[in-house]
Amino acid sequence: MNLNRLLVTGGLTAMLCTAGNGVMAQQDNGGDAGGAGRRRGAGNFDPAQMQQRMMDNVRDQMGVTNNDEWQVLETRVQKVFEARRDAGPPGFGRMFRGRQGDNNGGGGGRRGGMFGGTSMPELEALNNAIDSNVPTEQLKAAMDKYRAARKAKEAALEKAQQDLKSILTVKQEAVAVSLGLLN
Repeated sequence: MNLNRLLVTGGLTAMLCTAGNGVMAQQDNGGDAGGAGRRRGAGNFDPAQMQQRMMDNVRDQMGVTNNDEWQVLETRVQKVFEARRDAGPPGFGRMFRGRQGDNNGGGGGRRGGMFGGTSMPELEALNNAIDSNVPTEQLKAAMDKYRAARKAKEAALEKAQQDLKSILTVKQEAVAVSLGLLN
């Protein structure tokens, strides 16, 4: 639930930033009839800038004013973000694929291509096995490899969360839980 809230907040922030850029570009362009200013402005979205805003928000909500303290916290918060992104929610591997395994829907089993995480070869192998109608034993083997890979990524997420939790005050931990950084 907290992860969903974080993802929705991040998505809304991205949409607002993109929409704001489009309006500014349109104003700069004198509101040309073709709307070229709007399209050009929408391409100015900077993921690094959005990530920095998210980190600033975490810092503000945790009440961290000391830069040295924040450097230590920021590193661990970043590791949790990365591990959560890499672990990702299950099921997205096929959700954005077109029918019959074509990649028209984007992603093609590469959560990394869509959400910035790392590609998961085990998921791609599972999707290929599904699309190729391989025998049951091969399909089971592909599922086992994918499950093992997911379990490893989930373990990495748990470790990153424990590393972060170990240096937080109780109030900061409560903030981290409310932000979806910790369970």
